[in-house]
Amino acid sequence: MRKLLSGLLATTTAVAFAGSALAADKVLIANLADLTGPTASVSKPFTQGKQDAAAYLNKHGGIAGMEIDLDTVDYAYAAPRAIAQYKSWKSAGVKVIQGWGTADTEALVGFVSRDKIPYYSASYSAHLQDPTGKSEHVKKGAPYNFFAGPSYSDGARAVIQWAAADAKEKGIAKPKFVYMGDNHPYPNAAKKAAKGYAEDLGFEVGNDIIYSMKPGDFKAQCLTLKESGANYAYLANTGGSGIALLKACKSVGAGVQFVTNVWGMDENVMKAAGAAADGVVFPMGAAAYGADVPGMKLVKEINAAGSNEEHHPVHYMRGVCSFFYMKEAMEWAAANGGINGDNIKKGMYQTANWVPTGLEGVCPAGTWTAEDHRGHMDVYVYQANVKGDVDPSKSVPELLKDGTIGMTKLFDAKLERKPEWLGL
Repeated sequence: MRKLLSGLLATTTAVAFAGSALAADKVLIANLADLTGPTASVSKPFTQGKQDAAAYLNKHGGIAGMEIDLDTVDYAYAAPRAIAQYKSWKSAGVKVIQGWGTADTEALVGFVSRDKIPYYSASYSAHLQDPTGKSEHVKKGAPYNFFAGPSYSDGARAVIQWAAADAKEKGIAKPKFVYMGDNHPYPNAAKKAAKGYAEDLGFEVGNDIIYSMKPGDFKAQCLTLKESGANYAYLANTGGSGIALLKACKSVGAGVQFVTNVWGMDENVMKAAGAAADGVVFPMGAAAYGADVPGMKLVKEINAAGSNEEHHPVHYMRGVCSFFYMKEAMEWAAANGGINGDNIKKGMYQTANWVPTGLEGVCPAGTWTAEDHRGHMDVYVYQANVKGDVDPSKSVPELLKDGTIGMTKLFDAKLERKPEWLGL
């Protein structure tokens, strides 16, 4: 009996140690996503980009030799759920988090700062870019918050810069600008910056027009827009409600030039909105899928390792970029004291004009410092092109191939790193 117990104990101990060794070879990365809520239409491709990136890296040695355990959770865009999930992940020993929305990301700033857990969000709120809290525009510093791409504020400044040039070309002496979006932290994030910059560039700024992030009947808002006499309108919601808004405004004859944010336009919006999406101007945080750039080779390999789709919307590309910036910061941490929050954060500060290896031309060059988390100050500005009627039976790749939908790069906006814009 003693021999049997001894043998069982030895076996159990061996299994326990084997489990510990296995656990040590994995790294837990949290991934918050909205797969069923009001921003699901853009969260799904962004999330897929991260999932495909993790699948590709796991086939090529993981991160610093550790297999990625990517825990993706759908919180349906409900901030309280995100906070509860954060506490669960913290208890599980998560090393880093890939987040999503503005309301939840801003609500978690204090938590991730206290717990020293780097948080790579899909919220590009400028409030997250001041690590020290010195800006008058933020309530607290966000030293552990990062995102890959220009802020909502800088994206808005870029498209308004284009609008000012467009108005001048058209001979509009005093163009009128209107800000449109839901009364929510995400659409409100760029409001002050956008309206202030529009005034600086000589626009008359009209009253805000509120429309829901959930698609609905927006004819009343479009009639208000038409009666306002606005020449340019900024759409601050995601593409889901933008489709309904664009179609409604076309139906009532609101002949306004629309500009929008990075989540407001993509190939799916062009297909669904049809001619109503033609001409909309928007910022891009990365190259489009299939673009003729060197880094597209790696993107195609990432796609093949995961979802293996024929085409991905523009948001997929930013998901890939977000994951690879994080990956390289984690690799630096592993080589410089170990993978922990402090070292991952320091890893973000090691390279200026940084593009993840292999993604040249895909991800814009970024520079983060301990005093300034405005990683990207150059903004790619594009315009949506929709020719004729869109056949709803055709897939996005088919519509792109036959030229029914597409996008044209207008210019690169070069924005100053003004101290007074930090956090705004």
